[in-house]
Order: sequence, then C-alpha cells, then structure tokens
Amino acid sequence: MAAKMKIGSGKLTSAYIRHKVDHNSRRLGTVIKWIVFSIVSGIIVGLVGTAFYFAMDWVTATRLAHPKIIYLLPLGGMTIVGLYKLLHDEKDTGTNLVLSAISAGESVPLRMAPLIFASTLITHLFGGSAGREGAALQLGGSLGNTLGRLFRFDQKDQHVMIMCGMSAAFSALFGTPMAAAIFSMEVVTVGIMHYSALVPCVVSSLVAHEIAVAFGATAEMFNIGEIPVFTLQSAVILTLLSAMCAVISILFCIMLHRAEWMYRKLFQNPYLRAAAGGVIIVVLTLLVGNQTYNGTGVSVIASCMQGQVRPETFFMKMLFTALTLGAGYKGGEIVPSFFIGASFGCLFGNLVGFSPAMCAAVGMTSVFCGVTNCPITSLLISFELFGYDGMPYFLLAVAFSYMLSGYTGLYRSQKIVYSKFKTNYINKQTH
Repeated sequence: MAAKMKIGSGKLTSAYIRHKVDHNSRRLGTVIKWIVFSIVSGIIVGLVGTAFYFAMDWVTATRLAHPKIIYLLPLGGMTIVGLYKLLHDEKDTGTNLVLSAISAGESVPLRMAPLIFASTLITHLFGGSAGREGAALQLGGSLGNTLGRLFRFDQKDQHVMIMCGMSAAFSALFGTPMAAAIFSMEVVTVGIMHYSALVPCVVSSLVAHEIAVAFGATAEMFNIGEIPVFTLQSAVILTLLSAMCAVISILFCIMLHRAEWMYRKLFQNPYLRAAAGGVIIVVLTLLVGNQTYNGTGVSVIASCMQGQVRPETFFMKMLFTALTLGAGYKGGEIVPSFFIGASFGCLFGNLVGFSPAMCAAVGMTSVFCGVTNCPITSLLISFELFGYDGMPYFLLAVAFSYMLSGYTGLYRSQKIVYSKFKTNYINKQTH
C-alpha cells in the first residue's frame, strides 16, 4: 500500500513539474515575444518620430525666418482639409480614435500616420497655435496598430502594440522615456492601467529614445535654479497654485471643446471653417504685434523659467490654441498646456513673491495633469523636465490638480473608471 502511494505521489510530482515547466515556458515565450516586437516597434516608430522631430524643427525655423508666411495660414488649413478628404478620412477624430481603439477595439487606419504628419507640419509652418503630441500619439498608434496586424496578433495584443507605438513616438519627440512608457497605459482608462503592456511600452520607449538621441534629437530640460526649501508656508503657496491651475485646465478644455462646436455651427463647410479659423488667427496675431502665441511657444516657456512673463500670456495662448485646433488644424494640446501652465505659474510667483521658476515648473506639471488626468505620467514628466530636487512640490501639485480638475479632459474617448473623490466605480467619459 505504501509502495503504491509512493508511486502515485511520484506521478503527481512528475505531472506537477511538467505543468510548471510548460507554464513557465509559455510565460518566457511571451516575454521574448514582446521584447522582440517592442524593439521592432521602437525602431520603426522611433525613426518616424525622429524624422518628425527634425521636420518640426525645420518648419518652425522657416516660419521664424519668414514671419509673413503666416498670411498663408488660411490656405494651409484648406490644404489640410483637402488631404483628409483625398484619403477619405473626413470624419477624423484624431487621438480620440487611438484611445477608442484600445478601449473599444476600433481600428486605427495606417493613413492616419501620413495625414497627421503632414497636417501638423502645415499647421506649424504657417503659424497655427498647437503642440506636437497629437501627432506623436496618432503616428505611434497608427503604426503600432499596423504592425500588430502585420504580425497577425489577436485584438488584445494589437491593443498592446498600439500602446507600444504611442510610447515610442512620444519618447522620440519629447525625450521623456519614463513618462512616455506610462502615458500610453494611463491615458486610456484613468484608474485602471494595462500593466500587461508595461514591458512592451518600456522597451519600445527606451529604444525610440535612443534612436532619437543617436540622430541628434535633444530633450527639453528646464533649469529651475535654486529650489526653495520645502516648508509649511511654501507647501501652502504651491498647493494654492496647483488648485488654481486645476481651474485653468478645466477652462482650457472647455475653450477647446466649445471652439470646435462654435466653428461647426457657424461654418458647416470644412474648407470654409479652416479658412475662417486661419483668418482669425492672422488677425489676432496682427493685433498682438508679434508671433508669441503661434507655434509651440517653447521659447516663452524658457522665458518663464527666468521669471519673465506678461499678465495676459496664459489666456492668450488658450485662446490662440482653441481657435486653431477648433477650426480643424492639427497638432496637439499638451505643449500648449505646458505653455499655459508655465506662464500662469510664473505670473503667480511674481505676484506672491515666491520663486517664479519653481512656480512655472509646478504650473506646467499641474495644468498637464489637469488636462490629461494622468497623475503618474505628470509626476514622471516633471522629473524628466526639471530634475528630482523639487519632488515634494511636484507631488503636491499632481495630487491636488488631479483631484480638483474634475472630469474634464482633452480627449472625449478617455474614461475615468474610478471617482476622484470616493472609491466608487463610475466609468464615465471626460467632457
């Protein structure tokens, strides 16, 4: 009897070992699969993203060298509309489509990549007020989805490839691989992250970043200078700033959405809509007397870090960006949100007598968090842009901005899965 039990136990042990070996072999195979394919994604998307980075530099330099080119902005807008019509993408929903592809299984067409590439360059060449992350997310999402289909992945794995592509493009363009790796996982469904995509997104982000660096792309970094000592008083001051930035982020999102609604109501023809938007931006630029609010405005952010800002700067950038993107021009809202946050933060610092540079950095972090609803990404990007020494301030800024910004957001396809105020499952889209 004892001998039979030993034999049975031996069989059980042998079966258990075989099961474990087989189970862990499949896991190892999955790890290897994602390392290989995320490297491929990082290389391809990184190269495209790097090309876009230098193309953006060229169009920006061209516009600055020939400021009168802004008069062609209405023509540029009509060209963008024509390109989307030519490639049968008249109902383009941009980044919202990429987010929907991950959460709801919608398809991201390959034609999105060249369309957003060309149209963003046109927007910036002729002086529209926009960022570049919209192009990054759409380029990366489109290429990632195409690679997923090419590799014959199932739908869930295609979603991971889309996130890989988004991370790679964001990393190549912004030079922030940590934030890029997390952003694509965090932005889709706030409160639930697809951690299965962590390794692929990290690998593709790092690969794309190294490719961009190898070709000479430089990451944006801003020097705060001396970091104020973290005290109760300084904590209260910057908490107040982050709360005000949360309100600013709500206002910015409302302006963006209302501008689009206004244009569509007044101008049903998309060509006329783009032309009208271009004319409005040109007129506003002439009234201002310079092109401070056209393009990305990175130079203004640098000035804010030096404590130099005009009181109306943050609002004017909100207005220019809303009127540009609402008319159908392409680009993104994140770099403008940095501009808005930096200028408002600098203004706040000058008014209350607290380090304008520190306030500008906190403003950038807070507004970015408020409009994207991505606190982890916001914290990481603050470290990559400003260093770790200001960590307590950035941590406070992210926490309060996230809570107080409510359920507004840049992307209508983004879902807030859990409440910001209670541990309740709400699963509602931003507005």
